[in-house]
Amino acid sequence: MVHSAYDSFELLTDCPSKIESVEPYGSKILLGCADGSLQIYAPATAEEEEEELRKEAYALERSVTGFAKKPVVSMQVVESREMLLSLSESIAFHRLSTFETIAVITKAKGAHAFCWDERRGFLCFARQKRLCIFRHDGGRGFVEVKDFGVPDVVKSMCWCGENVCLGIRKEYMILNATNGALSEVFTSGRIAPPLVVSLPYGELLLGKENIGVIVDQNGKLRPEGRICWSEAPAEVVIPKPYAIALLPRFVEIRSLRAPYPLIQTIVLRNVRHIRQSNNSVILVLENSVHGLFPVPLGVQIVQLTAAGNFEEALSLCKLLPPEDSNLRAAKEGSIHIRYAHHLFDNCSYEEAMEHFLESQVDITYVLSLYPSIILPKTTIVHEPEKFMDIFEDALCLSRGSSTMSDDMEPSPASHISESDENAELESKKMSHNMLMALIKFLHKKRYSVIEKATAEGTEEVVLDAVGDNFASYNSSRHKKITKGRGSTSISSGAREMASVLDTALLQALLLTGQSSLAEDLLGDLNYCDSKICEEILKEGGYLVALVELYKCNSMHREALELVHKLVKDGQSEIAHKFKPETIIEYLKPLCETDPTLVLELSMLVLESNPTQTIELFLSGNIPAHMVNSYLKQHAPNLQATYLELMLAMNEDAVSGNLQNEMVQVYLSEVLDWQADLSSQGKWDEKVYSPKRNKLLSALESMSGYNPEALLKRLPSDALYEERAILLGKMNQHELTLSLYVHKLHVPELALSYCDRVYGSTHKPSVTSPSNIYLMLLQIYLNPRRTTKNYEKRITNLLSPRSTTLPRANSKILLKTRSRGSKKIASIDVAEDIKASLSSTDSSKSDADTDEFPEGGTSIMLDEAIDLLSRRWDRINGAQALKLLPKETKLQNLLSFLGPLLRKSSEMYRNCSVVQSLRQSENLQVKDELYNKRKTVVKITGDDMCSLCHKKIGTSVFAIYPNGKTLVHFVCFRDSQSMKAVAKGSPLRKPF
Repeated sequence: MVHSAYDSFELLTDCPSKIESVEPYGSKILLGCADGSLQIYAPATAEEEEEELRKEAYALERSVTGFAKKPVVSMQVVESREMLLSLSESIAFHRLSTFETIAVITKAKGAHAFCWDERRGFLCFARQKRLCIFRHDGGRGFVEVKDFGVPDVVKSMCWCGENVCLGIRKEYMILNATNGALSEVFTSGRIAPPLVVSLPYGELLLGKENIGVIVDQNGKLRPEGRICWSEAPAEVVIPKPYAIALLPRFVEIRSLRAPYPLIQTIVLRNVRHIRQSNNSVILVLENSVHGLFPVPLGVQIVQLTAAGNFEEALSLCKLLPPEDSNLRAAKEGSIHIRYAHHLFDNCSYEEAMEHFLESQVDITYVLSLYPSIILPKTTIVHEPEKFMDIFEDALCLSRGSSTMSDDMEPSPASHISESDENAELESKKMSHNMLMALIKFLHKKRYSVIEKATAEGTEEVVLDAVGDNFASYNSSRHKKITKGRGSTSISSGAREMASVLDTALLQALLLTGQSSLAEDLLGDLNYCDSKICEEILKEGGYLVALVELYKCNSMHREALELVHKLVKDGQSEIAHKFKPETIIEYLKPLCETDPTLVLELSMLVLESNPTQTIELFLSGNIPAHMVNSYLKQHAPNLQATYLELMLAMNEDAVSGNLQNEMVQVYLSEVLDWQADLSSQGKWDEKVYSPKRNKLLSALESMSGYNPEALLKRLPSDALYEERAILLGKMNQHELTLSLYVHKLHVPELALSYCDRVYGSTHKPSVTSPSNIYLMLLQIYLNPRRTTKNYEKRITNLLSPRSTTLPRANSKILLKTRSRGSKKIASIDVAEDIKASLSSTDSSKSDADTDEFPEGGTSIMLDEAIDLLSRRWDRINGAQALKLLPKETKLQNLLSFLGPLLRKSSEMYRNCSVVQSLRQSENLQVKDELYNKRKTVVKITGDDMCSLCHKKIGTSVFAIYPNGKTLVHFVCFRDSQSMKAVAKGSPLRKPF
């Protein structure tokens, strides 16, 4: 016997007649006897009606003689309908209060078994090979519903939902109560009669010899449903959570929880029937009755726990009443802890951790079983006593009582001292299975612990952000968590527990060789103690995990220095994990939070991976001026590359200062290249290197740089194309064109420049677009004056500013320097053009005076004629002809004059056509006006004014343009005056 679930007590003896059936009714016992009488017994000391049987002697309260003509084989109390069903020679039902017979079902004569469906009020009984179903009509009788035939005599029966399970002589069958269809379940035993018992959850227990087979309502076998009795039972009752069977020599009690172990055996001979009541089980002998009363659950739980039957004890805890929820939780927690220690001692580590998890015990309590795991210091006060058993006879378990398994650590000999034993236990390595079980336990606890710690941190940040309103509250709170160098400072309960959990989990993962999972743990949100974990990771050589530890604790400098060291060392086993790209990926999230640190640490990979590092700067949205300044100081050779990539990504993001820096870098490289070639005597103005091409492209496309500063850096005898672009940016058109024509000798560049100026109508220009071509024409035809002007004006542009102005005006000059220089240049160009145009009024053109120019410079008549022929539509023909030499042949100007005259003629014709059309339109409008004025309006005596609604009569009237609306002229005039006043008055407001 495992424990005592029931106590046996003799309720009554010396019944005057042989007992055939028994039925409990409240605190009373109804006995059906062989002589057809009904004996009613009640507690001897009962003062009032009760609902349960009492554990005391019973006395005969009443005897109903002639209750039935034959022995009362079976009875059933139906309290909901206040009646008692009895089976004797027939089935009768009686009133419970007086036990008088209300009615008898005559068709049930000879019936030998019946079952009652409380929910629907259906009575099913078996008579010979027939099965009848009656329904209680709610009054004084039953109404027949169905009558079915069955293969053999029914020995046992029970309702199962809408069907009836029948135990006949050779097999079990399910009868459909609607259509009478029979379905076989399995054969019954050869020795023991069929036995059908209803289980609490709608299942059925079917007897087959000494085995009770559990099936569902459709007769399908349950996989684990087999109760093995010691012998074949005659009757079975099911008082939860046990199954009690009446065996030939004793009463056997088994658990209803698989594997249905034996709980208790009660030796009592000659028991004829067994019946279940509200709180007990009734055993019927021939002339006496015994009661089985359940032992209090708390006592049973103590017995089971002391015997080590923890599973059964836990199942009994669930049966404790809801009002004892605190007691139930305490009992379950204590049993789970005891069970967990028992399993842990027997090397069932995973099962032990499951029970530790169910007990809601602190993590530190479980970690005390693992002395090799180092834990951070906490302020948490552990109280294992609250989980200890509350029973008086229970022994409290100490936290260190089950540190190691007995199987894993053999008991020391008696001559070994206690200190030696402890030292041996502490130095012993933990097994892999122990650690794996711990890892699963910590993973299951981690979600809730981390969630609480995160919520606590969030609440703390919010309260700190509120300010002084919570000063009193803040004073009582600890300092909030700070992750950085050294140990993580944690002083809140939830975060302390999270730190203990994560630190232990990391160590367990490393001890079991799961370094990749340890890296994942550190890579996500965690509360690992940085000091302890750093020492462990360094000692074990887990460098990848160490980098993740530094990263999650914002120790970025240490992390990147370690990565850089590993990249330089190139250790073979981890070389594939640490590359220069690793540092760049690491720095990406830091660009927004700490750009200065990113710039500083990016120097580790800037030389080896310049392109990727610069892309890091661009993608991280680090301020461009910071990056440019840092590169200018530490890596000037990459400054231009950074600015180029930035310009390619977003041209608008490059400010004027950065454009100026970029052009200055290009110019410095080109100047060094030009100086080197000049020293070797290989310089040629028409030689273009990639650096020079970049400079020319930048000068052309950018507009934010300072052209004056760049112009002063150019040599006087080289880089004319760059000088021309800069002068063009300063609107020095004549000087620019002179360089293209007389220095570079590339008229095409001069023409392209004129086209750009002509097309840039959105930019303010010194001259009108049409004069730029006349300026180029003048340069072609007057090279001597152009050359003199170039030398003079270049000298003025490059000469330093006058310093004789008063100091008071220095700031104003600085502010207006750029704008003033442009205005002076504009005035100079305007004066030159004005002089050139006015000179054409003389009897000789400028070209005539340069027929034999000084220095061998001749006029470029062919280029001038080519310009006129290609851009004839953009040049004023009259002014151009004045500039040409008199010796110019008219035949050479056909390509210029031909299209010009054709265009002029076409324009003249178009204008004439337009003028004629306008005259015709004017005539049509006048004709329409005259027709409108000829309109005739007939006024009758019935016509009304549309404004005053009075008759027009002979008064002066006006008519609206639609020709239908008539008004008095006076009304029309007044209305027009009112409109004029309304429009002109600013004080008038609409209602």
